[in-house]
Amino acid sequence: MSQLITLGVLSSLFFSSTFILNRAMSLAGGHWAWTSSLRFGYMLVFLILLLLITQGKKALTQVKEVFIQHWLFWILAGGIGFGIFYSFITFSATYATGWIIATTWQTTILATPIVLIFFGRKVPAKGIFLTLLIFMGIILVNIEHAITTDLPTVLLGALPVLVAAFAYPIGNQMVWEARLGENKKLPHIQNPILENGLARVLLLTLGSIPFWIILLLGTQPPPPSSGQLLSTALVALLSGVIATTLFLYARHLCKQPYEIAAVDATQSMEVVFSLIGEIVLLNGTIPGALGIAGILLTIIGLIAYIVMQSR
Repeated sequence: MSQLITLGVLSSLFFSSTFILNRAMSLAGGHWAWTSSLRFGYMLVFLILLLLITQGKKALTQVKEVFIQHWLFWILAGGIGFGIFYSFITFSATYATGWIIATTWQTTILATPIVLIFFGRKVPAKGIFLTLLIFMGIILVNIEHAITTDLPTVLLGALPVLVAAFAYPIGNQMVWEARLGENKKLPHIQNPILENGLARVLLLTLGSIPFWIILLLGTQPPPPSSGQLLSTALVALLSGVIATTLFLYARHLCKQPYEIAAVDATQSMEVVFSLIGEIVLLNGTIPGALGIAGILLTIIGLIAYIVMQSR
């Protein structure tokens, strides 16, 4: 369990770059549709190169075969787990600071048990109780946000993140279920390439491409600036490649549903990393009493969750 938690926390450190840089691009006037779609465009290139360097042409051939054989599955899993998830996250950056989005994003900890139950998996009741504690912390943070701004802005900053919080574990769980082959509604994908974390991320990225094309055609945003091109490339490397691969690798090591929930719970550390980064890099302000209380509840809930699940 300690290895799973370590990998999860490390991935949350790299994931936090998303919230900081997305907020920076939003403040600079970058359109959210480019912020989200460019990241996955860069990821596609990075992942192909990394897989080619580390595994050779054979791995890319296997990825191609698996994608073609189950193209509809990957488009659904990638569109939900990467497309809906990230486009909603970047949209929210227009209306809320990075650390507030990072805190609200922890709703995914509450969403994960619900998603697991939806897929027919059993989840310990004590885990659900502690996720509710974490959710209370998220509510306090958004109450503080509501005090300093208007309600529509709060809703536009929070509600899309809540949708994203469910979309991400749904997409990941679809891949987990497909590997096991126990869900009759999903294909059983037995190709050994799925044991490779980079390959799984690449397959989901390939599957998300139709979503990004439709998004750009639908929003028709103005051309991205050079700064946005550079920032999205950095997000793609730190969060899209490094963090996502670490996170999915930790999930891949899980043998039981409660281990999956514990790994997902480590993402609460994104709140701390995002807050520190925003204060240092974007001259952000220290949260007020409600915000601090919300962060503490989130972290306490995480620690209690890990301790109880480790017994």
